[in-house]
Amino acid sequence: MTDISLTTALLLCLAAAAAGWVDAVVGGGGLVLLPAMLIGLPADQPPAYALGTNKAVAVTGTSIAAVTYVRKAPVDRRFALRLGLLALASSAGGAAFASAVDKAVLQPLIMVVLLGVAGFVVLRPRFGMESASLPAEELSRRRRLAALALTGVGIGFYDGLIGPGTGTFLVISLVALLHLNLLTASATAKVVNVGTNLGALLVFGLNGTVLWQLVPFMAAFNMTGGWVGARMAMKKGSGFVRVVLLVVVTALVARLAYDQWFA
Repeated sequence: MTDISLTTALLLCLAAAAAGWVDAVVGGGGLVLLPAMLIGLPADQPPAYALGTNKAVAVTGTSIAAVTYVRKAPVDRRFALRLGLLALASSAGGAAFASAVDKAVLQPLIMVVLLGVAGFVVLRPRFGMESASLPAEELSRRRRLAALALTGVGIGFYDGLIGPGTGTFLVISLVALLHLNLLTASATAKVVNVGTNLGALLVFGLNGTVLWQLVPFMAAFNMTGGWVGARMAMKKGSGFVRVVLLVVVTALVARLAYDQWFA
């Protein structure tokens, strides 16, 4: 049983709510929740417990956001489900290799990619602002295979391996490859993100690195944040998602830079 104070538990629940909101709008909720857990859990608690518990909490929020989006947003459910199932398997594979990864090597590469994403979005004001949905029958076979490979396999594996910014990478790749607007891309990404979270959680759960006593309380807050975020994104549209995307990318780069050079 993890020995934490009631105040710390409440703060972790609030962080879970904020993470659910961010994740529902544009992805990247791990930027909020994972650092909060690493700080809030006892110093002698292995980091794997923060990673595993984060996945157990995150899957609830992404599931609520995905259901909310799919009911009202223009999402090709069949295509999104394929991506999600592929991502589940890839994420489990990534989680199995997580202990062998040198994050000091990978984090600078992630920062470069994110800075490129931010620059691209800033320099392309119309990026993700079109009104396109996802008519799978009109997509070329090459584009669909590219989306399956990059989002389902590549980003799914990355989420199980490391995790920060997975939702953001999903949104950007879906817009770039399938020419979706940001709202539809965010909705589709939620379905895929459910798969990546479940795949990683399966491995962490089997390894016993999930603090299940904290999960129900944090999950309730995370689901509330995810529900509110999804409804706000659908109400305010792609312009709102674009602004949040830039804020999250900037914050994620700052966090990774701090972890790399100052932590």
